[in-house]
Amino acid sequence: MSNARLARLLLALKLLGLLTLLSMPAAFAHEVRPAYLQLHEERPGEFVVLWKVPTQGGMRLALEPQFSGKTEASTAVTRDVVGAEIRTWTLRAPMLRGQTLTIGGLEATMTDALVRVEYMDGTSWTERLTPRGPAAVIPASEGALGVASIYLTLGIKHILFGIDHLLFVLALLIITRGARLLIKTVTAFTIAHSITLALATLGFVHVPQAPVEATIALSIVFVAVEIVRRDQGKEGIAARAPWVVAFCFGLLHGLGFAGALSEIGLPAGHIPLALLFFNLGVEAGQLIFVAVVLSILAVGRRVRLALPAWAAHAPAYAIGTIAMFWTIQRVAMF
Repeated sequence: MSNARLARLLLALKLLGLLTLLSMPAAFAHEVRPAYLQLHEERPGEFVVLWKVPTQGGMRLALEPQFSGKTEASTAVTRDVVGAEIRTWTLRAPMLRGQTLTIGGLEATMTDALVRVEYMDGTSWTERLTPRGPAAVIPASEGALGVASIYLTLGIKHILFGIDHLLFVLALLIITRGARLLIKTVTAFTIAHSITLALATLGFVHVPQAPVEATIALSIVFVAVEIVRRDQGKEGIAARAPWVVAFCFGLLHGLGFAGALSEIGLPAGHIPLALLFFNLGVEAGQLIFVAVVLSILAVGRRVRLALPAWAAHAPAYAIGTIAMFWTIQRVAMF
């Protein structure tokens, strides 16, 4: 086996180690899904508030919206959904514009909070608050540029924190040979998940999220098995035509992206723009990941390594083990 091949395998092992650590429940000391605060003005100075906070292990993040000016809130109504707690109430705020909105407790987490304020006059404001910037002044109105910037960032963060999606892309990188075929494979994956992301987000396709997430994990297992078969000299469809596999399973991954986007929500009046830039963010994050992997591989080819024979098969088995664990875990949550 060539030194370049050994270097590539070693890199895959290191990346798998990192991905394994990130995928372990204990690694998520803080939630990475965003909280969502929506204020919709139904009558002058009176807003219906929806506050969605991520939960983990039955415990919600200690986050609370706080306003700098005079507000009066009615009793909150609470309901639980999978992975989140939702509260709704009515807020009287005659002078909401110009107030400073702070998400209390956000600075102690690793998550963001997406804020959306909709006024009766048709204007709106969308902002992403972060642990480093948990407060913002509510302006008079907002343009399309602000929405585009926010959803582009959300798309990038979603794919870079979406360890299962990255693991699938990594498996495709391992099984694909040749730059031309790699470009074809990545393009097929991009087209496929863009289609289902748009269809599901716009309401043309309705698929329960739990089976989708389990099948996404199973798709990673499939590619891992195909890597093992290829190494044994039995090339399957993933080795012969990885772009076909990337397209077919990309449709599933797009449904997964749509589920994440539905949790975040889309701003009324800017739905096509937000959807477009969220998808562009996903693509940008995916390309960043591919570029980093290929760059490290290029550096690794220059290093002479002496690895044991079993190292050639370790990446596929590691990928398959992690993905099979996810499959069982997600099926158990049905």
